[in-house]
Amino acid sequence: MLSVHGLKAAYGASQVLFDISLEVAKGEVVTLLGRNGMGKTTTIRTIMGLLPALGGEVTIGGRSVVRATPEAVARMGVGLVPEGRQVFPTLTVRENLIATAANRLGRRDPWTLERVYEMFPRLRERARQSATTLSGGEQQMLVIGRALMTNPQLLILDEATEGLAPVIRAEIWSCVERLKAEGQSLLLIDKNIQVLKRLADRHFVLEKGRTVWSGGSADIERDAELVHSYVGI
Repeated sequence: MLSVHGLKAAYGASQVLFDISLEVAKGEVVTLLGRNGMGKTTTIRTIMGLLPALGGEVTIGGRSVVRATPEAVARMGVGLVPEGRQVFPTLTVRENLIATAANRLGRRDPWTLERVYEMFPRLRERARQSATTLSGGEQQMLVIGRALMTNPQLLILDEATEGLAPVIRAEIWSCVERLKAEGQSLLLIDKNIQVLKRLADRHFVLEKGRTVWSGGSADIERDAELVHSYVGI
């Protein structure tokens, strides 16, 4: 589904990524772990084509996207729930959901307004409201729903539960569990290691722009001291 090898990237003259490697197989849930400032969001931005790569390789379904535009990456079936939510402020909830809706890969059971409303009933209740009138948690639901409406083969969630109330976080994690059960490929960035260990198949740890550890949840327990030194579990 997604393969990244030796990825390098920079903001101007400041190199941030030096050697990032990770993989997401079809139907797999994978996490990017690491302290703040270690390159997790920059890795996502580079995969999405929002930041040019200096070197390395990124492939989606075996096709190189290392020099692709964000629009081309999205058309190949990669959906992004960005850090900080970023709703369309001048549109209603319903308009946000249908603005980028597509089924380019021809899914037999595509995400529709009804399916999103069933996942997040609050969005149905607020369908005609401006997106800016929603609470932070409701905006996060909206952005996840908007990404699902593109019917992605890979969905990336960057800090989807950050700053949310516990009850809303639980609702987001329930959504992730359902997506996993349905076979959705997921790449997650989050700080809740205990939940991630339960949900994810594999984990990749970043330190100063490099992939320094990878393994399954059982491996995290086995290498607890080492992983703790990188992420502070």
